Amino acid sequence: MRTKIILFISLLAVFASCSEKTKTSNNQQSVKQEAPAKQSQVKTILFFGNSLTAGYGLDDLSEAFPSLIQEKIDSLKMPFKVINAGSSGETTAGGNSRIDWLLKQQVDIFVLELGANDGLRGIPVKETIKNLQAIIDKVKAKNSAVKLVLLGMQVPPNMGSDYTSQFKAIYPQLAAKNKMALVPFLLEGVGGVAALNQGDGIHQTAAGHKILAENVWKILKNILADDD
Repeated sequence: MRTKIILFISLLAVFASCSEKTKTSNNQQSVKQEAPAKQSQVKTILFFGNSLTAGYGLDDLSEAFPSLIQEKIDSLKMPFKVINAGSSGETTAGGNSRIDWLLKQQVDIFVLELGANDGLRGIPVKETIKNLQAIIDKVKAKNSAVKLVLLGMQVPPNMGSDYTSQFKAIYPQLAAKNKMALVPFLLEGVGGVAALNQGDGIHQTAAGHKILAENVWKILKNILADDD
């Protein structure tokens, strides 16, 4: 009888040991399963701009350059979601008023495309700089780890040589001050090319937006690779 009791206790000890090993194994598997989920958490890229970002005049908004960048991201299976927050006619003052509402959501990468409408209206460069800096400050205050990208813009020469040169300098100066990645000129290869612009000569065709997407992607892809 005593022998049977000892044997029974021994078996219980073996089962307990196996059970503990199973729990440990299950916990390890759980950790392994959870880790990829955290790594693949989708991050938000907010494109904040005017009609160029919004895709004004296009038959399908999926042809606008932010949507084309989302296609590139999806093709590479990168965990990023693009939000197109373009608003036609937006000035930097309007953007400064509107940004607070958009920052209610998490923004991991902020792409700023504003200023063209200021330039076309001849708004003083100091005012444009002030508004753009205010927008940048609000974004950084909301998320200190946010990655920032600035899309450079230029105005036509009929605005006067002094104004044109001062306006062009806005973007590299702000980018350097705020440690932002800079696309030197969003409309590179598109501006002034009739076949790539709509009848107004200001807004791009679907073919033009493909070039805009490439101009932005050259800079943005490295930021996404580092943040993936």
